[in-house]
Amino acid sequence: MTFEAIHNKIQTWDELRQTAKDWKSEGLRVVFTNGCFDILHFGHIHYLAQARDLGDRLVVGMNSGDSVRRLKGPGRPINDEATRLHLLAALSMVDAVTSFEEDTPYELIRLLLPDILVKGGDWAPESIVGSDLVLANGGAVRSLPYVEGYSTTLIEKKIKG
Repeated sequence: MTFEAIHNKIQTWDELRQTAKDWKSEGLRVVFTNGCFDILHFGHIHYLAQARDLGDRLVVGMNSGDSVRRLKGPGRPINDEATRLHLLAALSMVDAVTSFEEDTPYELIRLLLPDILVKGGDWAPESIVGSDLVLANGGAVRSLPYVEGYSTTLIEKKIKG
């Protein structure tokens, strides 16, 4: 994959709205997930691959730097926003990625209305942010299990010794 191809996967909200609309008009199922993706690790790769398997196109909403700091604390994110966006865009299972400033991707989900909304962990599907929007639009909501032993926090602790 060329750098240009990677860069083209990083889209503004307006670009992504049109991209998702085009995919849907082609009959493709659009899957959406979100997260901080601070230090990309095996758990992320496993989760994103599972999410992509649920549909035809995977869109990732990534928390901005300010959003990560509010959620995770002043020492985070470790990687800057451009790095995190490009790492996600370089993954073959990710078809498009964008960032959001808010603490949740609710407004982004409202804009895209994906066919399938996915989140990891112990979230009950009805507790996932944006599930009301997706379900009201006839979509599905899924909760995928985490791969135990993999997290940015654990990596950070390991590095610090």
